[in-house]
Amino acid sequence: MSDENSQSGNGSAKTLLEKIVQVFTGEPQNKEELVEVLNDAQDRDLIKPSTKLMLEGVLEVSDMRVRDIMIPRSHMVTIDIEQTVEEFLPIVLESAHSRFPVVNDDIDHIEGVLLAKDLLAHAFKGDTNELTIKELLRPAIIIPESKRVEPLLKEFRQERYHMAVVVDEYGGVSGLVTIEDILELIVGEIEDEHDDLLEREIRQLSGNVYQVKALTELDDFNEYFNSEFDEEAADTIGGIIIHQFGHMPRRGESTKINDFEFKIVNADKRRIQQLQVTVPKGHEITGKLADER
Repeated sequence: MSDENSQSGNGSAKTLLEKIVQVFTGEPQNKEELVEVLNDAQDRDLIKPSTKLMLEGVLEVSDMRVRDIMIPRSHMVTIDIEQTVEEFLPIVLESAHSRFPVVNDDIDHIEGVLLAKDLLAHAFKGDTNELTIKELLRPAIIIPESKRVEPLLKEFRQERYHMAVVVDEYGGVSGLVTIEDILELIVGEIEDEHDDLLEREIRQLSGNVYQVKALTELDDFNEYFNSEFDEEAADTIGGIIIHQFGHMPRRGESTKINDFEFKIVNADKRRIQQLQVTVPKGHEITGKLADER
């Protein structure tokens, strides 16, 4: 048998052996291998890019804790238990939220949760003048920062609640988390008719960490973050990132430009969709888009 035939035979035997090993050992063996399987499935058009992104989102959620995704306490919209309907109704209308933590004196003393829909029945009856928040309070769900996101999502579904207040190890309120926050990690940002331009393009996750759409105009990005990225080099912040990488980056890749850290949150073969931006410590931002000047 020639060397060529021998190599061919060995190759076939090896391929068969690999298949047998896969049957008995099972693959993939770890999360990294599973991601490779998903990438291969997408490359062979077995699954759509959007499907792969959702599956990767599920994998990402399995490693996260509540502290990684919660809305920080500084961004919580709360209502004081002593406020009258006339006092808290503008807060409800302006924020367009559906649930509000109700506090007693300060944010570390949560008395319960007010659902905006609970006000509707009283509004139609015309008895809101005598209405007090205490009559409408629902129990607040309290969870620790260290709780894993995956079981929390299961609890949200099983117990049929949509928001939880997050506390630190000392019992102080750290923030809050909603079922929508978790779902957005899996399926991408969920927009509704109440989201304004600022909320759609730039969203603070916690501290100096932000979620930014890659298609955010570069002048808007520079204005909001008080940065000086070259507006002649690209029209969007995503263009700046692609130029920095020199290739189309994949989800999870990161880079640093001008002390700003950028991590790819969502991307496919053609474009970047979502970025996680970590602003340098001590860097002051304006918090406004260019068209808000």
